[in-house]
Amino acid sequence: MDPKNVMSTVDQRICGFLGVLGGLLLFAGDMLIYYLPDSTNLLLNMGNVSEQRIVLSGLTALLSAWCYALGLGQVYFAFSTTKKIFRRLVVLSFGMILIAYGVIHAGFMAIATTSQLAVSNDLDLNSATLLARRIDELLRLFIYPLFALCSLVFITQVWNKKTRYPRWILFFFPLLPFGLKFFFERWLEGHIWVIVIGGYYNLMLILFFVASTIALWNQKQIILNTRTEP
Repeated sequence: MDPKNVMSTVDQRICGFLGVLGGLLLFAGDMLIYYLPDSTNLLLNMGNVSEQRIVLSGLTALLSAWCYALGLGQVYFAFSTTKKIFRRLVVLSFGMILIAYGVIHAGFMAIATTSQLAVSNDLDLNSATLLARRIDELLRLFIYPLFALCSLVFITQVWNKKTRYPRWILFFFPLLPFGLKFFFERWLEGHIWVIVIGGYYNLMLILFFVASTIALWNQKQIILNTRTEP
């Protein structure tokens, strides 16, 4: 048995914990720039939080990106029984999405900083942050096709029982929560709205990695790439 080709049960659990940690870190980063007890205006809140909160929030972008990338090892483990092409498509597309989470959050510090300047100098918030928000929207456009590809391969492979995941993991895959965001935006109010909507995308990934870790908890170690693949 070649040790380089083995992923143990402990290794994949650690990857799952790191994925959860990445989500928690970036969720904390969201709250550092979004949450104030007396306002639900996220853009205005960024202009009124302290500079220290913005700095700490920016730091979570790098730390969470590292954790998310390492957490992806658990998805690779789960897809080790699929054909190589499907495993690569899921891991690469999912990995690019997770890295983008950190990049976009770091870029969001430009919006937060501009909001601070606008509030300090009594400028129009929307106009002052327009350029930074346009850049943020442009970055997000690269994620949507990757998310579509990842979702298609992930769902079909899991549904056809080609992976180590049980079918119920599909309820926790980010596609379903992503589709429900619209309803939460309308149903929730006040502080809960800020917490849930402000950190929604990272809450989706926390939910996924928790479910993934539970689903794979008792999976035994495997020797990767031993299956004959076309």
